Amino acid sequence: MPIVKIQVTREGTAPGASSTTREQKAALIKGASELLRDVLGKPMDSTFVIVEEVDTDNWGWGGLPALEYRKKLAAVASSSR
Repeated sequence: MPIVKIQVTREGTAPGASSTTREQKAALIKGASELLRDVLGKPMDSTFVIVEEVDTDNWGWGGLPALEYRKKLAAVASSSR
């Protein structure tokens, strides 16, 4: 029984959206289940998929919270123009 955990940031993927849509989550679940079926031969009815949205305050990279790191990247990009 495979269990797949997909983590996405809670930002939305369209202007004005604040999270991943129900339809996008359904597509992720279907796609992950089909991938395990096609690659490992796992039955789709025994594959569990968890989609977890992570607030931007709860992750980061480069030693900074995500939004601060993005600001840093934007400042570097604008100063190199």
